[in-house]
Amino acid sequence: MTALDAVRRRWPKTMPLQPLPSESWAKQEPTWKGANPQVIESALKRAKTRTSGNWFVFAASRDIKADKPFGRYVGTTELVAWRDSAGKVHIGPGACPHLGAALDTAKIECDTLVCRWHGLALGPKGKAGWRPVPAFDDGVLVWVRLDELGGEEPTPVPVVPIRPPASTAIAGVVTLVGKCEPDDIIANRLDPWHGAWFHPYSFARLKVVSAPTEIDVPDEDDRFLVDVTFRVSRGVGVPVRAEFVCPGPRTIVMRILDGEGAGSVVETHATPLAPAADGTPRTAVIEATIASSDRPGFQMARKVSGLLRPAMNFTAARLWKDDLDYAERRYELRSTGRA
Repeated sequence: MTALDAVRRRWPKTMPLQPLPSESWAKQEPTWKGANPQVIESALKRAKTRTSGNWFVFAASRDIKADKPFGRYVGTTELVAWRDSAGKVHIGPGACPHLGAALDTAKIECDTLVCRWHGLALGPKGKAGWRPVPAFDDGVLVWVRLDELGGEEPTPVPVVPIRPPASTAIAGVVTLVGKCEPDDIIANRLDPWHGAWFHPYSFARLKVVSAPTEIDVPDEDDRFLVDVTFRVSRGVGVPVRAEFVCPGPRTIVMRILDGEGAGSVVETHATPLAPAADGTPRTAVIEATIASSDRPGFQMARKVSGLLRPAMNFTAARLWKDDLDYAERRYELRSTGRA
């Protein structure tokens, strides 16, 4: 036994940081048997039966400002968002009804968009041929309701996942775009078995404790339960138990149930965008990490959340740069008939 092994054996199990064995990547326990394609596809099909009320995540709340419009396509619908002087978010068509100017270049004056081409003023009440659409700001994300695109019975507000209280949490949001469909994004997260193999820089000791293996599963049992250690460095990590659930057709939530940061969530939202020039579908991954902890030091850290948020976002973006390869490959295989 080496001195390092001795330290690992004596390390207090109650500490949030735990030593990791010096096991090589290739020596991990293979997980391909557990990652049954039918289990993943069945979970995806169940998620797609859940209602969204025609709500789509549009952007991070921080992206929508009162001094500059924010533009984005959702599906093939061009949209523009802005805040009024009271902080309320408004979203409307992204093209000026006069001659089609892009309204994300407009000026905001007295809560109103003023088109830079000819000065047409477009406000929250709209004009003939230009009407705002329902918008909802949950404090972390901004949602937009598009009834034609959603094709469901509309609801007055979106289904926002349960989160830690804003007063005790730090939230970060990243957005990345992939050439795939929303289903490919959700399917990626419904495969927790790939975590320690595909992201060894972030995860270790990953074990899927339980997964729904039946086609029809009650909502309360429709979850993936995972034990995993989040790496802090090569030799040290934070072990937790987490669940993965789909509250809607384009959303999957990872929630920490036990361990450091219990109650923290990572929400992954898949929003369809306008197709690429070659017709390939494009999807925005808009992921919100809402971290919380009951440790006194965390509340002190909240006071410098502006310094911590970039690190949180970097970690999320790094994972999704890899996972978009997975999602895009899944789309490629499916669309060419090879899967």
